Amino acid sequence: MVEQRTRAPRRLFRFGSGSISALAFAAGAVALWSTNALVGKSLLASHPVSQVQFLQFTGAALVFVAIRLMSRERVAPVTAGAALIPLAVGFIGLVGTMVLQYIAFASMPVIEANLMAYTWPLMVAAAVIALENPRRPALLGLAAVVGFIGVALVISGGRNQSWLQGDLVGYLAAFGSALCMAFYSIMVGRVATSPDRLLLPSSLIGVALTFLWCARDGGAWPVGSDLALGLYLGAGPMGLGYYFWSRAVKLEGSGKIAVVAYLTPITSTLLLTLSGERLTMTAIAGAVLVIGSCVAVGVERSEAENHV
Repeated sequence: MVEQRTRAPRRLFRFGSGSISALAFAAGAVALWSTNALVGKSLLASHPVSQVQFLQFTGAALVFVAIRLMSRERVAPVTAGAALIPLAVGFIGLVGTMVLQYIAFASMPVIEANLMAYTWPLMVAAAVIALENPRRPALLGLAAVVGFIGVALVISGGRNQSWLQGDLVGYLAAFGSALCMAFYSIMVGRVATSPDRLLLPSSLIGVALTFLWCARDGGAWPVGSDLALGLYLGAGPMGLGYYFWSRAVKLEGSGKIAVVAYLTPITSTLLLTLSGERLTMTAIAGAVLVIGSCVAVGVERSEAENHV
């Protein structure tokens, strides 16, 4: 009996320590992701998407290589079939999300593309309703519907109060980016591969693909501060941001840290607004619905995991 009593507090202590670590990792990811759209906007004003993406993937690959070299984890041999699943998760989550997101940034108003790209929590909510057995499916469904109504208002609330102010490709790319990130957030906690091993191969593939993209586009390469900002986008929001988020999900699951992660559209939109980006009142109403629904989804999923 005494032994059982002593074990319980230890389990609780470990749980509390893990929760704090997950919260810290998630907060770090949000802080880095919040700067992504602002810095990306400044670089895209004078450089093509291909060059910005090449610098991003290069910076991210350097971060993942450094983390891998510092890691003491022993890699167990795996079959080719077993290795394909982590590779697919990393490729869709990292390469798919970031390439599509930056195509959207270059094709439509950045502040609108950013809001659309961060509808991935709503897509996760839809997947939870379809694939799992949530405690309150009606609430999750309502939050998702409200969020997508907000997206429609953002799209319709352009500068001339008409639909599709940007290129149609941009809207499709922003939606695709959100789908890729939703897939990654669902799957990253379900694969046993460590975050650095999961993301390093994908970042190297991204370096190769974007280099070929740059060779096709041509143009003068960024130098000085632009070069540093491009590498920051890779090392910060892409590299450490993904690594921190992956660690947080593996520690606690996406539900308990969801509220923190869903602060990203709030902080990134605020930074874009301070930089001069503007939304009409219609688009502002849509942004409020998107952000509010994301927070509602995060709170519900966090409560559900705590209940379990």
